[in-house]
Amino acid sequence: MTAQEPLSYDAFVELAAADAAVVGLVLKGSRAHEGMATEHSDHDLYVILADGATTGLTRFAGHRTPALDLVIVSLDEFRAAGMPGFERYALARARIVLDRLDGVITRIVADKARLDAGEAFREAGGWLDAYANSLYRSVKNDRDGHALAARLDAADSIRFLLELLFALDRRPRPYNRYLEWELARFPLPGWDTGHLLVAADHISGTGDVPTQRRLFAQVEAAARRAGHGAVLDAWGEDLHLMRPR
Repeated sequence: MTAQEPLSYDAFVELAAADAAVVGLVLKGSRAHEGMATEHSDHDLYVILADGATTGLTRFAGHRTPALDLVIVSLDEFRAAGMPGFERYALARARIVLDRLDGVITRIVADKARLDAGEAFREAGGWLDAYANSLYRSVKNDRDGHALAARLDAADSIRFLLELLFALDRRPRPYNRYLEWELARFPLPGWDTGHLLVAADHISGTGDVPTQRRLFAQVEAAARRAGHGAVLDAWGEDLHLMRPR
């Protein structure tokens, strides 16, 4: 069997589970998010090998078909995956298929789902500044009659806002596909999920300035409570343009 031959998920799991070099199997993506899989969903599987182990399963490295994608890594490589990086959310909500290390794989995945305090504070400060920048540009462009630019900046601001809010809760931001799924199961403390999603949708689509300002007032209060007042105060008089009238 070669890495390019058709191979089902179940068949591969059985094969990997019988190999002593495999210490863990971790499923990510839509198959790991209850209710999100469709007829088009494949199985995205991390195959974790003991450090220094050799196995014939490496012949499947890079295996990618409409049914099954495999990532074969050592235990050390799995610890580092997504730390930091775009892959972090996928692994944070991954499903443990096999953990031969008495919970070690499970704990590694759990660690990816929780930013440490220092990391979260640094990231939140950066995302807050980026959010304020896009919001300011949107409101200013709207004032000056640049409607398209105002809407584009407003849409950008929502991306930064979501990064900020999840960082404040010490969580990696979900991909857009899983945003509603995530918030339905794990709401952001202090935020009404329905109102937040409606505001994000409205702002992204219209750039509506009063809605942006009302949302900013909530964000400013939350950011100051979290110790990020200096980031906001650096904007000086420009804050008046962002705040509700």
